[in-house]
Amino acid sequence: MRVTQGTFSFLPELTDAQIAAQVQYCIDNGWAVNIEFTDDPHPRNTFWEMWELPLFDAKDAAGVMLELDACRKAYGDRYIRISAFDASHGWESVRLSFIVNRPDEEPGFLLERQEIAGRAMRYTLRHRSATI
Repeated sequence: MRVTQGTFSFLPELTDAQIAAQVQYCIDNGWAVNIEFTDDPHPRNTFWEMWELPLFDAKDAAGVMLELDACRKAYGDRYIRISAFDASHGWESVRLSFIVNRPDEEPGFLLERQEIAGRAMRYTLRHRSATI
């Protein structure tokens, strides 16, 4: 099972050249670029660990790609994503976010359904490795 989160999640993996093109698009729009990583890609886990500080002053994609390479060397066995934030309205909002690294083996998730009072349904999403 492949974790699908963020932009491009249903496409094949992006090459480094494609990642750099997306990063350059973010920089050209004045968005701050951030690199994050996690070993828990649960959809409700929106706060991943930050790699260094956000790259507010990045002028081109090459610097971001160097940071991405360093993050991959340190955490290549985890999920890594790039996010771009727009602060032009006085607050930061995510404009683009996409996964750029995945572990070799993705355990996936299991959706459990439970009938509760009044024939209502309760759904629980669990790591596949945490079940049974």
